[in-house]
Amino acid sequence: MNRKKEIIEKVAKWYDSQGGFKKDWGNFHKKLVYYRYLTASKFFKGNIVLEMGIADGEMTEYLFKHFDKVVGLEGSEHFIEEVKHRFPEYFKSGRLELIHSLFEEYKSEAKFDTILAGHILEHMENPIEILTRIKDWLVDDGIIIILVPNANSLHRQAGVKMGLLKKVDERNDLDRKLGHRRVYSSETLKRDIKSAGLKIKEMGGVFLKPLTNAQIERWFTKEMMDAFYELGKEYPEIAAEIYAVCEK
Repeated sequence: MNRKKEIIEKVAKWYDSQGGFKKDWGNFHKKLVYYRYLTASKFFKGNIVLEMGIADGEMTEYLFKHFDKVVGLEGSEHFIEEVKHRFPEYFKSGRLELIHSLFEEYKSEAKFDTILAGHILEHMENPIEILTRIKDWLVDDGIIIILVPNANSLHRQAGVKMGLLKKVDERNDLDRKLGHRRVYSSETLKRDIKSAGLKIKEMGGVFLKPLTNAQIERWFTKEMMDAFYELGKEYPEIAAEIYAVCEK
């Protein structure tokens, strides 16, 4: 196993561990994935989707509602096995295909109608190279949907005011544990997308996040979460996440 895959496996096992990523905010994690799905699904096209970075399969479950076939591309064998056992009927029927590969090493003869690149670019050594490769996997009229954490999120700006961060795009402890190499702003995301030769059809925000994940888990009702999801649409520049819909 090469060094990159070793790091990915370490992160994946921590992600799912009792003291790991979702320890204090498991319900909000599920809700946040649902909000990403609601945002992305407006742009879905065609019958075949490539999901890059399937993780625990939370997003994968929603994709079966829209696509005849879901291809999951994942660098972690731990996550591959988890998703295979989570959706055995789809895996056995062929509606779910799982590919264990680094994005940098993946070669595809197939072309996809929709490519969902959710929370992967912040992990990449060379995101422009990855975006350039993704472009070649897309049908001519296909769609690439990118989601990344937002450096200018309200909660990060509050963190700077509190002295917890020196600047909004500084990596925090959670970023480092997750293997993030950068925190994107709208401008730096636009820069990388355009450098890869892709056209941006639309950009926006997902969920306005005023507090930490654990605090939202503890104090927010469903109605409050839904309200802050709606506010993220109205104030995308300070939303927790950025999305970009791209074409060739």
